[in-house]
Amino acid sequence: MKLLEHAPRNLFFTGKGGVGKTSTACAVSLALAARGRRVLLVSTDPASNLAEVLDAPVGAEISSIEAFPTLRVLNIDPEIAAARYRDRALGPYRELLPEAAVRSIEEQFSGACTVEIAAFEEFAKLVVEGAGAAEFDHVVFDTAPTGHTLRLLELPAAWGTFLATNTAGSSCLGPLAGLHAQRQLYEDARAALSDPERTVVVLVARPDSGALAEAKRTLAELEALGIRRQELVVNGVFRAAERADEVAFQMETMASKALSEMPSELRALPRTEVPLLGHGIVGSEALQRLRGLLEQGDVHSSVEDAFANQSLEIRSVSDVPSYEHLDDLITTLEARGRGIVMTMGKGGVGKTSIAVAIAVELARRGHSVQLTTTDPAAHVADVLGKAESRIQVSRIDPELETKAYASEVMSRAGAGLDAAGRALLEEDLRSPCTEEIAVFRAFARTVADGERTFVVIDTAPTGHTLLLLDAAESFHREVLRANGDVPDEVRRLLPRLRDPQLTHTLIVTLPEATPVHEASQLQRDLQRAGIEPMAWVVNQSLLPVTVSDPCLTLRRHGEVKFLAEVSTLGKRVIVLPWTSRRSDARLDLVGASDRESPTFDTISAPSSRLKARFR
Repeated sequence: MKLLEHAPRNLFFTGKGGVGKTSTACAVSLALAARGRRVLLVSTDPASNLAEVLDAPVGAEISSIEAFPTLRVLNIDPEIAAARYRDRALGPYRELLPEAAVRSIEEQFSGACTVEIAAFEEFAKLVVEGAGAAEFDHVVFDTAPTGHTLRLLELPAAWGTFLATNTAGSSCLGPLAGLHAQRQLYEDARAALSDPERTVVVLVARPDSGALAEAKRTLAELEALGIRRQELVVNGVFRAAERADEVAFQMETMASKALSEMPSELRALPRTEVPLLGHGIVGSEALQRLRGLLEQGDVHSSVEDAFANQSLEIRSVSDVPSYEHLDDLITTLEARGRGIVMTMGKGGVGKTSIAVAIAVELARRGHSVQLTTTDPAAHVADVLGKAESRIQVSRIDPELETKAYASEVMSRAGAGLDAAGRALLEEDLRSPCTEEIAVFRAFARTVADGERTFVVIDTAPTGHTLLLLDAAESFHREVLRANGDVPDEVRRLLPRLRDPQLTHTLIVTLPEATPVHEASQLQRDLQRAGIEPMAWVVNQSLLPVTVSDPCLTLRRHGEVKFLAEVSTLGKRVIVLPWTSRRSDARLDLVGASDRESPTFDTISAPSSRLKARFR
């Protein structure tokens, strides 16, 4: 990986959910540290799984890890950052102002806007060598999935422009004095991000047309933000060892086709391909192995060494319980003739494909369906393909929703104001926080539609979705401040989401460590909010299919414990077999051609080649 030889100070790893950003960022960090560089590894993902991949605690303060003594780690926790921000902003006033006035200011600082700006400030300080980061040669950012990361990277320009044009001295964050004090920080962060000698963004993808298409879109958006130094890592490139293994052959063919059809814009980037491994990348041993692959000139030839010391315990999986079909679940969903279906989970687990499959099957059964998404990197239309007459496809477009919301506030709250008052309100609405409010309102409106028809919502990856749900109270306060009127759909949002007769939440995962454990945490977060998941969907499982390829045999074997874990977490569990035609939702996910319950064979004994490789 040539990047290791000429790495700038700031390295960002971004891409579609589930492509291996965290493991790649960790392995690159270890490789740089092994070269004697002082490295800080930072997660900016609200649903960070950095601690799981490192198999060590990662907190909101820079700390070391026993297994990696040359590395320092940090997790930017939005809520902790917001609490610190409030303390700094309110500290000077607590002894000077009456208690009622302090409470009023605290209320202003308790919204989603404060969370966003506080987390961004922590990020910006690291980019420009503040917040204790000056001692490091490299800061490696393990970011959230694409849409959330693009939002983070555009904030230096957004807040800088807002401060430059705001003359009123106030915003949704209260008095602007504190923000203006940080104006230089935003400008410095913007300069650092656009300097190719200081910052590189590594686009991480899988050899999959959807992931590569999103990488292309991200490349263009980053260039529009002035971030022009980019590289590409393609994770999980599979080469079949067993030509007679039909699954292995299909998997290799699919990957080869996606790579051969890679957009020309991506071909122009420096590229590293990483092979699919037979084990999950969790813990020091696995990360050091991945680091070794990245440091090799030919990672594919060296993958043989990655298997050399592995051993395969042949075990029966006949005790894995039977699972339902997705079409059985849809039968339950359609019983009321309307309702909200939300697919949730870590990025890259197949939420979109499953949302599309459910929408298509409901439409096939004669129901009108609204299929939408809250993901900033939405692609439901790409997965759906040709239009279905009974399906209305839409997405919550942040730009359009922000314009509509600002126009509505101006027409209502601004109607009785004089010219100066309207100017003040217009400036307030130019705050980047307005977008968060507008998107939340659109989400509430979409959920309300479930009272009269079927609404299938493909949600953003876990962290972004939880922030959206957590914004309910903040939205109430912002609407009251702006126009004194809370729309009915907002007022009734949480009761609707908590109604199991109306809202059906499906947790989607893959039979792997990080997706399952993140989904488990997501379920606990939902339950604390009074939302009880209806079912778990385990996608792309190798257990229901037959494989003999050594890499796939290892991966299939590793799924057993995760399926057993899921069976203890979900009230209902659906297992979908691996398929090469992931976009053909009607055939491959619903299972229209094969209604029998999935069977789980005993793992086949290894072939002679596999035995030789594992001795």
